[in-house]
Amino acid sequence: MKKTTIIFLIALVAGGFVLSTAAFTVDETQSAIVIQLGRPVGDEALGPGLHFKLPVIQTVVFFDARILDFDAKPEEITTTDKKYMNVDSYTKWQIVDPLTFYTKVRTIQGARARLDDIVRSQLRVALGRYTLIEVVSHKRQEIMAAVTKRSRELLAPYGIEVLDVRIKRTDLPAENARSIFGRMKAERERQAKQYRSEGLEASSKIKATADKERTIILADANKESEIVRGEGEALATKVYADALGQSPEFYAFTRSLEAYRNGFGANSKMILTPKSPFLNYLQ
Repeated sequence: MKKTTIIFLIALVAGGFVLSTAAFTVDETQSAIVIQLGRPVGDEALGPGLHFKLPVIQTVVFFDARILDFDAKPEEITTTDKKYMNVDSYTKWQIVDPLTFYTKVRTIQGARARLDDIVRSQLRVALGRYTLIEVVSHKRQEIMAAVTKRSRELLAPYGIEVLDVRIKRTDLPAENARSIFGRMKAERERQAKQYRSEGLEASSKIKATADKERTIILADANKESEIVRGEGEALATKVYADALGQSPEFYAFTRSLEAYRNGFGANSKMILTPKSPFLNYLQ
């Protein structure tokens, strides 16, 4: 009886050991493959859940099934207009075929090295087709879409899917920043001078137009004044002529009185004969 119990206990312990080494679980955020003698077992990766393997001779390799980040080191890239810029980029990627991934690159470190080579080369090719202004402004989205598409195609044979490639930051190299800023300053000063000259030209035109209009207005006013004055003098002459025609003697009398008033002032001296017409109304 005692031997039977001992044997049962030994078998139970051995079975528990075998079961513990044969069973394994895959987390929801992981996928796994079973390796036997350095080669994957089966044609598909194992998904989340409880799985079994042969103890001792088989091992399990786990892979992260989530979306991963690869933050590349900044790199100096030349644009099509011969401008140098430091580009800091990152890549969103995922292991979609663990068996191919294990066969081609083995580890996450190997995948990052492959990502670094391919994504960097595609960035250099894509950015080299555009100018500096296009890269930092309205062409960036188009460039990133092209780089993402081409990188996805090149990394698909490694069991990797590239989801997105983005530029975090673009900077000018320190040795080129001063000269570029100098050219930008000179360009702004040139534009400022152009705007000032255009403003002075517009000001001169406005002043010349105003002076011309002023001259025209004054000439028209003088013309109108001369016309009115002429019409007034003509009317006065007509009034005098009408008055003279109605009573020539009275008109001659009033004119003589005016002449007397103006001629016989203080200390006035005249030499006249008694028959002078000037003295007709005094005789």
